[in-house]
This record gives sequence, C-alpha cells and structure tokens, in this order.
Amino acid sequence: MAMDEDECLHRYGLHPVGVGLDEVRGLLGVHIGLERQAQGYGDTELMKLCCVQLFNAGSLDDVLLIWKAKSAGMDADCSIDIQLLCGRGLARTKAYLLSQRQPEAEAALQRLLDCEKAGDFEDFSVEAHSAQYADYYME
Repeated sequence: MAMDEDECLHRYGLHPVGVGLDEVRGLLGVHIGLERQAQGYGDTELMKLCCVQLFNAGSLDDVLLIWKAKSAGMDADCSIDIQLLCGRGLARTKAYLLSQRQPEAEAALQRLLDCEKAGDFEDFSVEAHSAQYADYYME
C-alpha cells in the first residue's frame, strides 16, 4: 500500500516513537531508492516529512539516512532542508559526522560546514526549527 504525506502525518504525527519511528525509516528508505532510480519516482514531500519526523526524534543514528534522502536527487536536495540533519544540534551533528569514516559522512559534513559559513545556521535551534515545522504541517 502506498502512503502519501497526509496519511504519514496522520498515522505517525510529527513525533513518532518506537515502531512508528522504524516504519518512518523504512518508508524513507523505500522513497530514497525510488528517487535514486529516477528523479520524480520518489515522493519528495513525503521524504521531507519523514526527515522532519526523524529530526524531531533527535537520534544521531538517523543523520546519514536523512543525508541519503537529501542527496537522492535534485528535487529531494531542494525540498529537504540541511538543518534536518541536526536534530541533536549543529555541534553534535558535526562531531558525529567527523567520527564516521564514510564518504557520505564526509560529504554531509562538508555541506554542513559550507551552509554554516553561508549563514544558514544563524540563530539555529532544534526547538525553534521543530516549532516551524509544526506550524507548517499543522496549518
């Protein structure tokens, strides 16, 4: 059964827990695969929502999955904000990525550093960013 953004929001909310989090990760993985097959195959709005849900969970273990979603294609890159990698904060996310010895971790860290230098993280806080998404999705 295919799930769209509205159904995912209804089923899991913006703060999924337990099995719901695992299901969000699985759903995101499916759409990453589809989007990597060909741009437009994955539902990038659904991917963005899954990333917001994982951001709100704040697990460093999800950082690379969110990065994979963001880097799955041009549409995904545009719709998934770089800040969504930072559910545990910018400093902790950078430290985590620095500790990972994978090319995708290095790429994610480099993008974070570039975006930080460009001012994309000025006044960034996890709480404020989470509240912005709550406003966006609960309109």
